Amino acid sequence: MSQVQQGMALLISAFHKYSGKEGDKTTLSKGELKDLLNAELGEIMGKNTDQAKVDKIFKDLDANSDGIVDFQEYVTLVACLTMMCNEFFTKK
Repeated sequence: MSQVQQGMALLISAFHKYSGKEGDKTTLSKGELKDLLNAELGEIMGKNTDQAKVDKIFKDLDANSDGIVDFQEYVTLVACLTMMCNEFFTKK
């Protein structure tokens, strides 16, 4: 498997590690998103213990305002963070 394919598999696996703990196995609730952010992206985003901050991130991600974060909305977050990291490391 190529490195890109491995990366894709890891993104999918990370999503499904947290989705479905509180309901639909194909989406993230606010609590599941908070767990994912803290465990998987805490080093980049910082630990999200402030509920207002988590609420803001959730609202921003929930593009269709259906009260859940689906896989496409999750991938949008990961893509944006990846672009920001790339910009940071290529400026050095």
